[in-house]
Amino acid sequence: MSLESAKKIAAYKAVDEHVVNNTVVGIGSGSTVVYAVDRLAERVRTENLNIICIPTSFQARQLITNNKLKLGDLEVNPEIDCVVDGADEVDANLTLIKGGGGCLLQEKIVASCAKKMIVIADYTKNSQKLGDQYKKGIPIEVVPMAYVPIKNKIGKKFGGELVLRLAVAKAGPCVTDNGNFILDWKNFDQTLDWEHVNKEICLIPGVIETGLFVKMATKAYFGMADGSVKEQN
Repeated sequence: MSLESAKKIAAYKAVDEHVVNNTVVGIGSGSTVVYAVDRLAERVRTENLNIICIPTSFQARQLITNNKLKLGDLEVNPEIDCVVDGADEVDANLTLIKGGGGCLLQEKIVASCAKKMIVIADYTKNSQKLGDQYKKGIPIEVVPMAYVPIKNKIGKKFGGELVLRLAVAKAGPCVTDNGNFILDWKNFDQTLDWEHVNKEICLIPGVIETGLFVKMATKAYFGMADGSVKEQN
């Protein structure tokens, strides 16, 4: 089974099992979420569901509006029943690396407002430890003026290599939806206590948020190569 097919079966199963009528649903970002929104739009049409969708990024907002789903926001809907989102990697404790697409801040805000966070991914994101398969690093969103001192402080305290993420279709750094820079933390110690690390990094002035989602995910669905869906609580 292709990776795209694996993403699709995980997304469809998650939406079928966790999205119910008259609820507020957070819409995550990334390639797997595209399939979740496809399935959600199909169910809204066929089952006449009343669902309000809260986006986690510009991409998610576009997915919601393009599929003619009801668009909401946290100002009007501060409590979310369920958020469906992807991940770059999921470890054995359901700790996630997110932010490969640069949307980690809004993704974490929306997830923090949800009663449950459902993660959808293909089998390449399913690991024992963070860093087993995903080698692009843990994203850290930072205020632009502070990226060098933050880079030095994290490297000195925890080791590894911190790299300023560069843009693809523009010269210079990648700029997030919120106008910030991203440092990608690579070659980190895989045995670190991620809850402790996340708290310590967030205390550094200029750090906006990290791509470490610790004790936030409720359940993960992985589309497997053999066509099955692996579930992890």
